[in-house]
Amino acid sequence: MKTKGMFLAMMMLVCSLAASGQSASSIRLNEVLVINVDNFVDDYGSRSGWIELYNNSPATVDLKGCYLTNDINNPRKYMIPKGDVKTKIPPRQHVLFWADNKPSRGTFHLNFTLEPEGENSIFIFDSDGKTLIDKVTVPAGQKPDVSYGLTLDGVGTWATLTKVTPDTNNKVLDSNEKIENFRENDPWGIGMTLTAMSVVFSGLLILFILFKQVGRIAINAGRRRAARTSGAEAAARSGQESGEIFAAIAMALYEVSEDAHDMESTVLTMRKVARRYSPWNSKIYGMRNLPPVKR
Repeated sequence: MKTKGMFLAMMMLVCSLAASGQSASSIRLNEVLVINVDNFVDDYGSRSGWIELYNNSPATVDLKGCYLTNDINNPRKYMIPKGDVKTKIPPRQHVLFWADNKPSRGTFHLNFTLEPEGENSIFIFDSDGKTLIDKVTVPAGQKPDVSYGLTLDGVGTWATLTKVTPDTNNKVLDSNEKIENFRENDPWGIGMTLTAMSVVFSGLLILFILFKQVGRIAINAGRRRAARTSGAEAAARSGQESGEIFAAIAMALYEVSEDAHDMESTVLTMRKVARRYSPWNSKIYGMRNLPPVKR
């Protein structure tokens, strides 16, 4: 039993380590804003460049112990602190890190800034400080309040985005393609009305046919049972005597059996009755003591 428990514990540890490694590798650099003039502000009300990370897995990822850097020769430049619950990124969600060179302001404030005029290379390393998870090079000449990111969250190609989307999806749908196509092809809704009516009447017709067939099956089954029952009764009547005859015979036998006893009006029946002995029914108490006769 103890060996089995140790084996299960080891298996759980291995699975947890594997899941942790897989989750760390699913982190992606998703969007970068180099020059923040009139855009998103941090929790101190300040504006600075920011780096967005995206969890591209269906499981929660904890960033604790991972490293962010803008220098490939210094992979451990900024370690994401451990013990902060906010470092856990839910599935398919985002998190922002502020490149303001003010790490004293909290977990999500880096110890480096982004170059507004030059090229910016950004790297994220695993907790060992050696395994590169993801990297991106932001070209020089970025415009103020214009971000550079993936066309689709976690995948796609890097490009200048038409909208700045901090902490949300990079591709924002302003309209639904299917609705737009339907509106273009059927502006008055006649096709939708006819389609809906066809579906409803088709369903009713199918139900009518189904219930009708079920009724026919039930009626035929009842007729077959009735035919079998009447046939059995006819066979019984043709091969056996009627019930009245059996009743008369049984009554006669009962009368004969009732007459075979000795409780007749002209016959005296004597029965032996067992009586217990008592001094009061002794014979000596039933004799009279006559007085002596004088002679």
